[in-house]
Amino acid sequence: MVVIRMARGGSKKRPFYSLVATDSRDRRDGRFIERVGFYNPVAGDSDEKLRIQMDRVTYWQGVGAQLSPSVARLVKEYSKQVAA
Repeated sequence: MVVIRMARGGSKKRPFYSLVATDSRDRRDGRFIERVGFYNPVAGDSDEKLRIQMDRVTYWQGVGAQLSPSVARLVKEYSKQVAA
Protein backbone atom coordinates (compact mmCIF):
# COMPACT_ATOMS: atom_id res chain seq x y z
CA MET A 1 0.00 0.00 0.00
CA VAL A 2 1.22 3.49 -0.81
CA VAL A 3 1.30 5.97 2.05
CA ILE A 4 2.18 9.67 2.15
CA ARG A 5 4.30 10.34 5.23
CA MET A 6 7.19 12.41 6.52
CA ALA A 7 10.83 11.39 6.09
CA ARG A 8 13.18 13.08 8.56
CA GLY A 9 16.25 14.94 7.43
CA GLY A 10 18.39 17.70 8.89
CA SER A 11 20.90 17.54 11.68
CA LYS A 12 20.55 16.91 15.39
CA LYS A 13 18.15 19.39 17.05
CA ARG A 14 17.36 20.89 13.59
CA PRO A 15 14.68 18.64 12.03
CA PHE A 16 13.57 18.98 8.42
CA TYR A 17 10.89 16.72 6.98
CA SER A 18 10.20 15.75 3.39
CA LEU A 19 6.65 14.71 2.56
CA VAL A 20 7.01 11.59 0.44
CA ALA A 21 4.83 9.00 -1.24
CA THR A 22 6.28 5.61 -0.36
CA ASP A 23 5.45 1.95 0.08
CA SER A 24 4.27 1.37 3.64
CA ARG A 25 6.77 -1.48 4.07
CA ASP A 26 9.81 0.73 3.41
CA ARG A 27 11.73 2.40 6.23
CA ARG A 28 10.83 5.92 7.34
CA ASP A 29 13.91 7.53 5.79
CA GLY A 30 14.44 4.87 3.13
CA ARG A 31 13.33 4.52 -0.45
CA PHE A 32 10.40 6.60 -1.68
CA ILE A 33 8.42 6.95 -4.89
CA GLU A 34 7.97 10.73 -5.06
CA ARG A 35 8.67 13.79 -2.93
CA VAL A 36 5.51 15.90 -2.70
CA GLY A 37 6.59 18.66 -0.32
CA PHE A 38 8.47 19.64 2.79
CA TYR A 39 7.89 20.79 6.37
CA ASN A 40 10.42 22.83 8.35
CA PRO A 41 9.21 23.13 11.97
CA VAL A 42 12.13 25.37 13.03
CA ALA A 43 11.83 27.88 10.18
CA GLY A 44 12.31 31.53 11.00
CA ASP A 45 9.88 34.30 10.17
CA SER A 46 11.39 34.94 6.73
CA ASP A 47 11.79 31.24 5.83
CA GLU A 48 9.14 29.07 4.23
CA LYS A 49 7.75 26.59 6.76
CA LEU A 50 5.54 24.36 4.63
CA ARG A 51 5.15 23.61 0.92
CA ILE A 52 2.95 20.87 -0.53
CA GLN A 53 2.25 20.03 -4.17
CA MET A 54 -1.50 19.58 -3.69
CA ASP A 55 -2.05 18.31 -7.24
CA ARG A 56 0.34 15.39 -6.59
CA VAL A 57 -1.23 14.66 -3.19
CA THR A 58 -4.70 14.49 -4.74
CA TYR A 59 -3.33 12.27 -7.51
CA TRP A 60 -1.85 9.82 -5.01
CA GLN A 61 -5.04 9.81 -2.96
CA GLY A 62 -6.98 9.12 -6.17
CA VAL A 63 -4.96 5.98 -6.81
CA GLY A 64 -5.43 4.72 -3.25
CA ALA A 65 -2.66 6.27 -1.14
CA GLN A 66 -3.35 6.91 2.53
CA LEU A 67 -2.18 9.98 4.46
CA SER A 68 -0.42 9.54 7.77
CA PRO A 69 -2.13 11.44 10.63
CA SER A 70 0.60 14.09 10.79
CA VAL A 71 0.56 14.64 7.02
CA ALA A 72 -3.25 14.86 7.05
CA ARG A 73 -2.96 17.64 9.65
CA LEU A 74 -0.36 19.48 7.53
CA VAL A 75 -2.43 19.15 4.35
CA LYS A 76 -5.46 20.58 6.16
CA GLU A 77 -3.36 23.47 7.50
CA TYR A 78 -1.79 24.15 4.08
CA SER A 79 -5.16 24.15 2.27
CA LYS A 80 -6.46 26.77 4.73
CA GLN A 81 -3.27 28.82 4.25
CA VAL A 82 -3.54 28.76 0.45
CA ALA A 83 -7.26 29.55 0.45
CA ALA A 84 -6.74 32.67 2.61
